[in-house]
Amino acid sequence: MANDSSWRHIFFFQFLIATMTIACVTQAADDGLPTVGSVERLHSDIDALISPGAQVEVLAMGFAWSEGPVWVPHGDGGLPPQSLLFSDIPNNRIHCWNKKTGLSVFLEPAGFTGPASYGRERGSNGLALDAAGRLLCCEHGDRRISVLEKNGGKRTRADAWDGKRFNSPNDLAVHTSGAIYFTDPPYGLPDGFDDARREIDCCGVFRLQPNGTVDLVCNTMTRPNGIAFSPDQKKLYVAQSDPNEPVLKVFNILEDGLLDAGTTFFDATILTATRKGNPDGLAVDVEGNLFATGPGGVLVISPDGTHLGTILTGQKTSNCCFGENGQSLFITADMYLCRIRLATRGW
Repeated sequence: MANDSSWRHIFFFQFLIATMTIACVTQAADDGLPTVGSVERLHSDIDALISPGAQVEVLAMGFAWSEGPVWVPHGDGGLPPQSLLFSDIPNNRIHCWNKKTGLSVFLEPAGFTGPASYGRERGSNGLALDAAGRLLCCEHGDRRISVLEKNGGKRTRADAWDGKRFNSPNDLAVHTSGAIYFTDPPYGLPDGFDDARREIDCCGVFRLQPNGTVDLVCNTMTRPNGIAFSPDQKKLYVAQSDPNEPVLKVFNILEDGLLDAGTTFFDATILTATRKGNPDGLAVDVEGNLFATGPGGVLVISPDGTHLGTILTGQKTSNCCFGENGQSLFITADMYLCRIRLATRGW
């Protein structure tokens, strides 16, 4: 791995070449990192979450489609501590970004172990840590939820419901009970929704219990995608990336861990008319504010559904997560890995 100085020189050289053909990028004044986009402030309450003057820093670039970021604080599961892991789905890789060492390939292949001709979105997508600090992966190509063991190698946590293989697990969230809730749209199948390999006739939200039992907890969403809990773990937010109904849904989690019928929490239809992207990944801060990727970048939405503003990236934006001291929001946006410093923190 190159030292900090040489890594920065390589990064900026690649950056200058790339910006000849992509969106406008400027130079940050504080730590020398390039920046992109801006913060749109629609309501004064956003200032308590994102300080005026906060910038969207570009940490790395050149990915085919970056996704599924997760912050690793301690490395308890044998993972690199104080690092961000994230997927590059078409390239079937998980990358690691670390402040000291920069960017490296952490795992390849990451989501598909068969012939390379299997579709474009065959790699891993959403990533999370379980209670033991082990890496959980939503694997498109291998159509499963996997766990990376501390002593090496992966194990399958779940790859089917009712004897039928999943479509392509997309994103996941770990409940304090140990249950894993995840979404299963068809994006990882070579022919998508119409792929002959589909075995489940819905795009479901599932719960994987600690004992290995898989439950279908919602079958009414057309394209469930990003998923996150409220701070009290009593509500589940799920993004729907259907361009015909681009909404965020909220469900009450019942005593048995199943979900109620849910309601529409936020409708992004009016935004999709003029901006790139549909609802995708989610992160929730300590006060219950949602940071939801969608049209234009990352929508900042209060617990009552008020759209406070948007972190504009200029790119289709896939996902986000909190990291470092909890006050950094890492953002995966098309070819970029970005970061913005917040006044709030992740729960």
